[in-house]
Amino acid sequence: MKMTDKCSFCGRSRKDVALLIGGINGFICDQCAEQAHSITKEAFAQEEQKATKELQIKKPIEIKEFLDQYAVGQDEAKKHLAVAVYNHYKRIKQEKGDNDVEIEKSNIIMVGRTGTGKTLLAKTIAKMLNVPFAIVDATVLTEAGYVGEDIESILTRLLQASDYDVKAAERGIVFIDEIDKIARKGDNPSITRDVSGEGVQQGLLKLLEGSIVNVPPQGGRKHPDQKMIAVDTKNILFICGGAFDGIEKKIAARMNSQVVGFTAIREVEKIDRNNLLQYIAPQDLKSFGLIPEIIGRLPVLTYLEPLSRDTLRNILTEPKNAIIRQFIKLFEMDGIELTFEPEVFDFIVDKAVEYNLGARGLRSICEVIMNDLMFELPSTKKKKYNITKQYAEARLAHYSVGKLRS
Repeated sequence: MKMTDKCSFCGRSRKDVALLIGGINGFICDQCAEQAHSITKEAFAQEEQKATKELQIKKPIEIKEFLDQYAVGQDEAKKHLAVAVYNHYKRIKQEKGDNDVEIEKSNIIMVGRTGTGKTLLAKTIAKMLNVPFAIVDATVLTEAGYVGEDIESILTRLLQASDYDVKAAERGIVFIDEIDKIARKGDNPSITRDVSGEGVQQGLLKLLEGSIVNVPPQGGRKHPDQKMIAVDTKNILFICGGAFDGIEKKIAARMNSQVVGFTAIREVEKIDRNNLLQYIAPQDLKSFGLIPEIIGRLPVLTYLEPLSRDTLRNILTEPKNAIIRQFIKLFEMDGIELTFEPEVFDFIVDKAVEYNLGARGLRSICEVIMNDLMFELPSTKKKKYNITKQYAEARLAHYSVGKLRS
């Protein structure tokens, strides 16, 4: 370089600055580089603040009212979910300051039988907030180095849902389904490794509490030369759900051990044996096989009620996205007006209860009943069709009951 070299931004020559950095077609001095860095940092901070302000979070009552439009019943779970989500996004919008109280994350764990609406509630929350949302099945997760998916694949799904907008992903929601499947298999030491149990729980800790994680953009295994995306999980809300099949025995054992003395008989009478999940406590999750550290990072614990016959009947027809409304809409797109006799709904609900399928079974039964109609009617000139109970019974009779039973 010659002594005539000068900064392309401020015009100062080499002798007037401490450092002059050369590029392809110009130079930049140390002072301009520092100023450019501060301008860039401020611009990014403004963009992040703007994105946070655009996040319009509703009050807990409004959140529950929105959930009521799409999910029937489960008032207790909805309240817990609404409060946790409201507090979480208030935490994100909190102005940063030296003297501010640091609010911790309100990650949630929902316990309920299959088909009670755990996934639906999480999906509906994400729809209301208009934030990236990813569903991950915990059953495929294993410790690093074993066949299966690494823990980081959870964040890969969230990145894909946000079109690889890292800032948007860092304010998203992740629903980890089947969290009970990574429970510790037992307290006894074993010669075989529990590669999809406690080790996975240990790996989840850093994600749940908040840390910067290097994520492979396309998922799969990490490779030394692979380009990674750094994702900060401190503002990602994690909602975990699981059936925890058999946890009622743990709850019953705990409650029976507490009921002692002269009032024992009276206390036992107060316990609702048909819905023990309502008494669930963190120690029951520990007895089931979740490690204490992960329970501590899922501070909001709620349960979902078993679905009664009346609730199933409402789920079939009442919500905005009710199953029957979906089928009516599908036929409407072909110019066909579909109607049902009221007895058909009762028949579908009775079968769902008989097969012990929960709300998910309603859809399966409807698909069986409607399949032939969906195949034939679009090719006919019919503009109306009424489904009777006799038709529904006939269609279900031709189907293997074993395929529907759980």
